[in-house]
Formats: sequence, structure tokens, C-alpha cells
Amino acid sequence: MDPLSLPKLKQHNSLSNIIAIFLSTMAMLSKNLHSTSTPLQLLLVLLSLQRLFLFQQWNWNPIFHLLLLSCFFLVYVLRVGALAFKPPSVYLVDFSCFKPPSTCQLPLSRFIQHASSIISFDSQSVEFMAKIVASSGLSEQTYLPPALLSSPPKTHQREYIKEAEMILLPLMDDLLTKAKLSPRDIDILVVHCSAFCPSPSLSSIIVNKYSMRSDVKSFNLSGMGCSAGAIGIDLAQNLLKTNNNCYAIVISTEILSAGWYSGHERSKLLINCLFRMGSAALLLTNRKEASKTSKYRLIRTLRTQTAFDDEAYLTAIREEDDDGKLGVTINKGLLPAAGELLRSHMTILGLKILPLTEKLKHVVSVIRKKFKDKEGEIYMPSFKTAIQHFCLPTSGRALIGEIAKGLKLDGRDVEASLMTLHRFGNQSSSSMWYELAYMEAKERVKKGDKVLMLGMGTGPKCCSCVWECVRPIAGDSNKNNPWRDCIHLYPVEAVSSISQT
Repeated sequence: MDPLSLPKLKQHNSLSNIIAIFLSTMAMLSKNLHSTSTPLQLLLVLLSLQRLFLFQQWNWNPIFHLLLLSCFFLVYVLRVGALAFKPPSVYLVDFSCFKPPSTCQLPLSRFIQHASSIISFDSQSVEFMAKIVASSGLSEQTYLPPALLSSPPKTHQREYIKEAEMILLPLMDDLLTKAKLSPRDIDILVVHCSAFCPSPSLSSIIVNKYSMRSDVKSFNLSGMGCSAGAIGIDLAQNLLKTNNNCYAIVISTEILSAGWYSGHERSKLLINCLFRMGSAALLLTNRKEASKTSKYRLIRTLRTQTAFDDEAYLTAIREEDDDGKLGVTINKGLLPAAGELLRSHMTILGLKILPLTEKLKHVVSVIRKKFKDKEGEIYMPSFKTAIQHFCLPTSGRALIGEIAKGLKLDGRDVEASLMTLHRFGNQSSSSMWYELAYMEAKERVKKGDKVLMLGMGTGPKCCSCVWECVRPIAGDSNKNNPWRDCIHLYPVEAVSSISQT
């Protein structure tokens, strides 16, 4: 080899070493670039690398020391920048569930007697509804609004407003009392109700009744079905990302008198049988000081839908019957469409929240089935490895059972869903909060536990929220909890087995 080429070769090797060291240093530092890494921790990584270079006898060249300092400075600047632009955490301060008065309770015998007295129902319609209610898993203590307990039912605008005020105003009072806030402290208000969309809107009615601020950001959602509760949370979260130090109230409700069907089509009579009174209000905030007093922190929300598919879109739709009477048609394809929607939704959610071990087990089983064991089963990941508590749609025992089967849940996991359906019925978008109230009343939610709320509605659409409990809940369970006077009676063994769903 030509002696004159040696200096060039050394220079080339030195440049290669510098590039390799720069890339490896950046890679190692980037692994430590997360929200819990302090500058001191990053500096310790840097010093470890420097000792490695000294061991390799590279310390004679000052450029290596300069390179390390440059890497540290660059990574630290990136970390500070990432934290500066990271949206604030969203916390659930508290929530309230509406418990109707006992005068609104509707035992099965009273339901049959009342339906029989309504001229618009023939004997076959009454017999069909009685059969559905008897097999639905609902108890003798569910509620209907006063307008529907009248004979004939009062289904006009004035009664809708009365029902809304009967539910929403006590709910707001209770939530504000729990949080020790004034209505004028609220910055964002989201109200959703599928069947009833008055003008002025329900959110405007609340703003008016409570003389809220002129700059309160109010929203009114309608037609979103049972998924509206989770969708409202997703909307509030997005608003809190762009508005600092704010309080947001999200209200989930359904005005049953506006959705009552008085015809003869069985596919529309199902709504009368399953839906019952209920409403929930929750207080969200992005204030830093709320991290010490709030109950939960919102970790993730996810929304998916299949409204683009005509067959799925028509599985549940509000329309008139042949006599011009308005009602919601529930088609036979609803359960298959819901199953397909849930499958795609949980696949995406699983990729985001499941531990790596569960993902690897699934991938390995797929590869084994394809290349080795054609008869083998594909491993379905267990969501119980990431979630401790589940709030599922209370649309019926059959749906709860199918979801439980797909997610590998046992009787205790779906207990809150089945008991909520039994005690309060299907309360549309607010049911998930009665389920969480059940878990709190049983003092099952512990600090650090994660709660999955799953909402599925017409469209079809699916929305989920994952919460983390940030403080002990024990002791809060009796603060106007809707279960406080009956929690000792639950679970009811006759309806607690998912094998019966």
C-alpha cells in the first residue's frame, strides 16, 4: 500500500467513527426522551457514553467530546419542545347520575296494564311488548317519564321540555354542588340527546336557566344514538386541548317521550320495551391542580363507524310506518353489523393499549396457522391485561354476552353492565356512567386501575374512552350515587350469568 494513502485512510476512518458515534448516541438518548426523563438522567447517559469512548481510547480527539455535548444539547432541546407543545391532561373531576322519583317506576304488571289502555295498541302489540320486557333482563324498578305514564301518553313539545327540565336541572345542581363550582365557572358545555332536538337547543336551555357566561362554548349533539356519551367526551377533550385552564360539562340524556312509538310494527315497538329514564353529567378539566383532586384521567379516545356501508347504515333508522307514525326501526342485521363494527374498533384500540406480549402471541398464532398448523386457533388478545374495569353498552343481554365473548370477559367483568340493565334499563348514552357508579358503590375501582367505556350507536358508530383512576375512590361512593340505597342487593344471581345472555 502506498504510504501516502495512510493519512487519507485514517481520516476516512475517523469520519466514519464520528458518524457512527453520532447516530448511536442520538439513538440511545432518544430512548430516554420521554416525559419522565430529567436533564440529570440524560446527562448520566451522556457520561456513560463518554466513559465508553475513553475506554476505546478516543479521548485524544476533542471532537468526540464536542459531539457528545452537541447530542445532549440537541436531544434536550427536542425534549423541552415536545413537552412545551404537549396538550394538557384531561381529568374527570366528578360525575352525577339522575335517579328518577319512585312515582315514575314501572313494574311489568303496570306496563302491561298501561299499554293495554292505550287505544293505538292492539292486543298483539301489547302481547309482543310484554314478552320482550319479560325476557329483557329489566327489573320491576325501571322508570318512565310522567308524560308516558299518562293515558294516553302525552307526546308533544311542551311535555318534551318538561321532561328535559325534570332531568337536566337537578343533574346540573348536583354536579356543581359536588365540585363546589358556580355555573359561571364553566367554560364549555356539551349536551347530547338523540330523539329530541328543540330550538332553542337543550344546551341553550341550560345556559339560560343558569345564567352562564356570554362566552361559554356550548354544543348540542343529536341523532348520535347510544354512542353519544363517549362522542361528547371526545369533543370536550378536543376543545380542552386548545383552551387552557377550562372546565367542561358533558351531559348525556334521552327524552323518552319524544321517542315513543304508538304504532303496530314490531321492529319499532322494541324501543318502547328497552329504553328507560336516565341521564348523567360529568365535569372535565385541564387545570394542572385538578390532578390531585380529580377521580380519573382520560388516557385515550377512539372513534370508528361504518355509516359508509348501506346495509349497516339501515340496521337502525328513524322513519315513519305505513300510517305515518314515527319510530325507530331495529332490523335483524343489527347484531351482525354491531359485531363487525366492534371487531374493527377493538382491533385498532388493541394496537394502542395492549401490552407487547399480547400482540406477539396473536402474531405468532397467525403465522403458525398459516404455515404450520392449519387447524390451529388464532390467539385472541385479552383486554384484561390492559383494562381492569369495563362499561359496556346496555342494549340487551344478548349484546353484552357477545361483547364479553369477543373480549374474553367473565361474569364479574360484565356484572356492572348486566346489573345496570336490570336496575335501570337501557338509558342510551348515559348507561356507562351508571355502570361506573355501580363499580364505585362496590368500591372496586382502585388507584391506578384503568376503565374502558364503550359506546355503540346508530350509524352504526362506536366510540371508546379509556380512563385511569388517579386517586382512591373509597368514601365517595355514597355521594348521591344512584345505587346507594340498593347496592347491597346486587348482584342479582338470576341475571348475573353471561351464559344466559
